[in-house]
Amino acid sequence: MNIDILGISVLWIFLWGYIIVASIDFGAGFFGFYSVATGKKHITYAIIERYLSPVWEVTNVFLVFFYIGMVGFFPDTAMYYGTALLVPGSLALILLSIRGAYYAFSNYGSKQNVWYMFLYGATGLLIPAALSTVLVISEGGIIQVIEGKIVLLWSELFSSLYTWSVILLALVSVLYISAMFLTYYAHKAKDKPAYMILRGYALFWSLPTILASLFAFYAISQHNKEHFNNMLSLSWMFIASFICFAIAVFFVWKGRNLGLSFIMVMLQFGFAFFGYGRAHLPYILYPYITIREHFTNETMAIALVAAFIAGLFVLIPSIVLLLRLFLFDAAYVRGTKNKKGGKGSYGK
Repeated sequence: MNIDILGISVLWIFLWGYIIVASIDFGAGFFGFYSVATGKKHITYAIIERYLSPVWEVTNVFLVFFYIGMVGFFPDTAMYYGTALLVPGSLALILLSIRGAYYAFSNYGSKQNVWYMFLYGATGLLIPAALSTVLVISEGGIIQVIEGKIVLLWSELFSSLYTWSVILLALVSVLYISAMFLTYYAHKAKDKPAYMILRGYALFWSLPTILASLFAFYAISQHNKEHFNNMLSLSWMFIASFICFAIAVFFVWKGRNLGLSFIMVMLQFGFAFFGYGRAHLPYILYPYITIREHFTNETMAIALVAAFIAGLFVLIPSIVLLLRLFLFDAAYVRGTKNKKGGKGSYGK
């Protein structure tokens, strides 16, 4: 395997990890607010809070790794994307700051406030919408170099069918992934009332996810035919993605093998995401940046690959430890152990 392929593969793994972990987090925040707004807080909120409490601080580690690696492996991306993403990137950072701040106030303050939950839930949908514009920009036609200056064509961005298809797909995917995980989590906690509600959310958002995916396929065929044709040559990956989707939804519908169901969800998005990325190569930004012509020097590349692989070997065990200590600890999941290891606060 060429060093440039290895480098982009490592980055893509980090980005895929962020999509899964962040989607659960973002969707859980929205469902938490929704439970308060609809008067179902007493049923589902405890399950959602038990998930959010130990993991909300570590979600963005994957994203930080990805962006640092992208600039390190492909320095020219800083010039092109740095200019183009000044507004949407700044918006995403502001939303992430609001999300973290208001979660801290809500969770650790003297009392919870419905406005904190509203901001937390709303940012959970707005952040993926803002970040998803990166995929649109990478397809070309949105950035142009005019008289030596990199210009983002806002009219092209917002008038493109592909833009709205990607934003729609990002929104429904966040809710689908999160609902599928929370269904499994509620089942593991033996909280049947919460499980039944979250199972309904998971089944409800499954159909919009597939429809939004088909819409995105159609939109990209109109926006970038070369990329679409490359995706057709890798159609087996998208077929595998749909099969994983069907298995995941079937298990949730039947109410069994819910852990395996969520693994199928991860594979569903893994096949689709890596199929999309593979078809995009050798371009990172049509037609300006390719992985071969704009790759960093070999010495730097080897050092970065080694550092990022080492990072994976540190990050993955850390997450596994977090899962074992909190999310999959029997007493914690069932709400009989609070964050300090004592009894009762979650079980009340």
